[in-house]
Amino acid sequence: MRKSFYSLSGIVTNHMGMDVQDGDAYIFINKSLTGLKILHTEYGGLVIYNMKLERGAFKLPEIDSDDTATSRNIKWSDLMMIVQGISTSDVKRCSRWNPKK
Repeated sequence: MRKSFYSLSGIVTNHMGMDVQDGDAYIFINKSLTGLKILHTEYGGLVIYNMKLERGAFKLPEIDSDDTATSRNIKWSDLMMIVQGISTSDVKRCSRWNPKK
């Protein structure tokens, strides 16, 4: 988790084939699931949010072991639950209206 702005944006561009300036947030988690970085573009430049857990580990959503994708989409609300230590698989979601994209 030593990478910073240029290294992380290079991973997004070269390995994921995406553009860091497209408005998405890119999440990087270390192997031990104790460190998390979020890279995204704000007005004027790139921003990194860095979180290092003092105790415990992040609980990630289940991923199919046969899936070889280099990136995954996640809802912002699911990311916030991961950061707050809430298991997304145990959450019961109520029915809500979603706007069309």
